[in-house]
Amino acid sequence: MAGTGLPAPDAPAYPPGIMTTEHAQQSQEQSGHTRRRFLTATGGAAGAVALGSGIAGAAPAPGGGGRVAVLGGGVSGLSAAHELAERGYAVTVYEYYDALGGKARSMDVPGTGTGGRRPLPGEHGFRFFPGFYRNLPDTMRRIPFAGNADGVRGNLRSGTEALFARGSGRPDLHFPLRRATTPPRPGDLTPSWIRDQILSVLDLGTRLPAHEAAYFANRLLVHLTSCEARREGQWEQVAWWDFIRAEEMSQEYRTLLGIGQTRNLVATRAEVASTRTVGRVIIEALLLWGLLGRGMDGPDADVDRVLNAPTSEAWIDPWETHLRSLGVEFVLGTQVHEVLYDGGRVTGVRVSDRDGGGERTVTADHYVSALPVEHARLTWGRALRAADPQLARCDALRTDWMTGVMFYLRTPTPVVHGHVNCLDSPWSVTAIGQAQFWDVRDFSRDYGDGRARDCLSAIISEWDKPGILYGKTAKECTREEVVAELWAQLKDGLNDAGETTLRDEDRLGWFMDPAVTGLGGPDPRNREQLLVHPTGTLGNRPTARTKVPNLFLAGDYVRTDVDLASMEGANESARHAVNALLEADNSDAARCRVWELYRPPELEPLKRVDELRYRLGLPNTFDLG
Repeated sequence: MAGTGLPAPDAPAYPPGIMTTEHAQQSQEQSGHTRRRFLTATGGAAGAVALGSGIAGAAPAPGGGGRVAVLGGGVSGLSAAHELAERGYAVTVYEYYDALGGKARSMDVPGTGTGGRRPLPGEHGFRFFPGFYRNLPDTMRRIPFAGNADGVRGNLRSGTEALFARGSGRPDLHFPLRRATTPPRPGDLTPSWIRDQILSVLDLGTRLPAHEAAYFANRLLVHLTSCEARREGQWEQVAWWDFIRAEEMSQEYRTLLGIGQTRNLVATRAEVASTRTVGRVIIEALLLWGLLGRGMDGPDADVDRVLNAPTSEAWIDPWETHLRSLGVEFVLGTQVHEVLYDGGRVTGVRVSDRDGGGERTVTADHYVSALPVEHARLTWGRALRAADPQLARCDALRTDWMTGVMFYLRTPTPVVHGHVNCLDSPWSVTAIGQAQFWDVRDFSRDYGDGRARDCLSAIISEWDKPGILYGKTAKECTREEVVAELWAQLKDGLNDAGETTLRDEDRLGWFMDPAVTGLGGPDPRNREQLLVHPTGTLGNRPTARTKVPNLFLAGDYVRTDVDLASMEGANESARHAVNALLEADNSDAARCRVWELYRPPELEPLKRVDELRYRLGLPNTFDLG
């Protein structure tokens, strides 16, 4: 059952919050096919009305190469198409859904728009754009948007604080997220200075014992001063849980610094998450360097950023329009079945309509596989895998569930000007009140039937632990039970003693990503899962260049510097794929610039010392065990 809400106020056609799967799928596919035909007829002009944008078409670069088939229309596929089209290649994108954007897209909640309003906006899960993202914002700057000098990047808005909500009436933790107004001077960034900053943050309302806070600060210093060889050879093999010795510490330590930094943020369990990934991306890039304002996407970039409207309106639709103006073609509603291989090259791709009809083989000079790994590896046959063993190693990569539910509320409920992390929730719940950031929209005027004034977008990252209402895991619950359980966990975290933030009477309806099916039954499924980062899996992640000269890989599972399942990783991988294609094609076109994560120069001498110690089999200088 695909959940939605807001029945017509006078005569509801079905109980609040419930719509049959058949009704939802029919509504989605009918609207999708209508939109596809309209976009085809207008050359994508429909996207130009999003948020008032009027985009002038830009001509492709002169000259250029041959034909490229991009398999998948998510962030990595669209990023590759963008870079290739700018270099004069003829690009065709094949996408399973009737809309572009993959997990990043927003989607209409079927049957909810009345009185000339748009349907309520739904999504796979809320999007956010950390300040350390640099590759993706560069692409966003190159997507024209009326009134924005820097394109759709100008639609980003900063979250100024984070709320770590505690359950059972415990005091919450509020943290400001503005970058430092007086960052340390280059010579001041010393290990002792960093340790003091970490300890001062941990002292802001936590109940951590002093010795545990000191130990955690020391562990971060170990990681910060570890050379790349140690990070890849040692810390990649150690779980974050073990690295910080969570099992030996207090429950507060395990909840705040173990689970809260892994499961709640990237759907990976701290017990198995790679220390290299958690320490390098979440702790260093996102939090430490972000708050210090280093390695950021420009002087105006803050740690946490979100879009000022539903994702497709603010970003994906203008992107589609711009790519069409560059000559990119889109074939939607298309299932990719097999990448065909013969004579040392890819010879074509067997595809069909999504419903299985219209099977055919499409051909091109080059092929970019930009499908999520769980779908891409199903398209690689035995011969292709034999040609490049790294394809077979992708079978060892793991994905997990991280899916959102939108609650539509009759009262504005911003909660906090940023994201909420419900630390004590058994389902590792995170959330954000979206309407507060949509300054170009009036929620009740523009969406639904006029009653909803806010959307609280929540994400469940833990689907395999019992909840607090039914004692069942999220996968064991029906859709309605998932929604009730999630609402209860949100209230437990946000409704403090004497202060009620979420009220049952304010809740008008809900929506869950239709990619999740079979809940409460013997075979629950989620077509849109997220790559997770257990220890020792870095070596199974492929490079964008394969041993097949006309096949290239793009997606957040491809090995990149950012090393995290994210839109930034997807975009960076696409840049690597395009650069590899240009090399294989002996093209004289300019290569895509690729930004890497920030590495503070003050710590390089310590890393060089650590490299020598690592070669000699010695621990890091700060490693006390």
